[in-house]
Amino acid sequence: MSFELTSTAELLALWAVAGYLLGAIPFGIVTARLLGLGDLRKIGSGNIGATNVLRTGSKLGAALTLIGDAGKAGAAVLLARALAAEDAAQIAGFAAFLGHCYPIWLKFQGGKGVATFFGLLFALAWPMGVVAGATWLATAAIFRYSSLAALLTAALMPLWTMVFDFKHLVPLSLGLACVIYWRHRENIIRLIRGQESKIGKK
Repeated sequence: MSFELTSTAELLALWAVAGYLLGAIPFGIVTARLLGLGDLRKIGSGNIGATNVLRTGSKLGAALTLIGDAGKAGAAVLLARALAAEDAAQIAGFAAFLGHCYPIWLKFQGGKGVATFFGLLFALAWPMGVVAGATWLATAAIFRYSSLAALLTAALMPLWTMVFDFKHLVPLSLGLACVIYWRHRENIIRLIRGQESKIGKK
């Protein structure tokens, strides 16, 4: 499949705004409040993602947050694809990803985008979502670092999209990787220093 701009600039802008607003819904904070877990921004790392929800001890809350954060990007893609075109789907999905990372409702202090990244890929091209998930799982199983798994997965996605003939997703995957690396810059420093927490470590 090749990527072509078939929608008008006005329509793409509309879907960018719609995708961003959908992605900016802070499911972690909403879930934490509904379950009485407290203010997520004052717990653990202060992040609004599923990993930090899990630090409250609520596996249900973490699961609901994971589904919500992944689902909002997927919903943005599928809605734009159904109501507009493939170019609008990519724009809406990337905007939803940015909305999660920089939500206007939280003064642009959002999550790191990993769950939203996976939801976006599954909706755009499910084989790429499977490949991304397999890459993350393999890296996490070998090295036991969640952040390293996310970083390696993001870095390899441009390559995987070419290998598996989804070349129309190369520009998008590069953009996603850049944002994920920026959002994980503190994790990168801790990984270099050997101070990053491993999966399963108390």
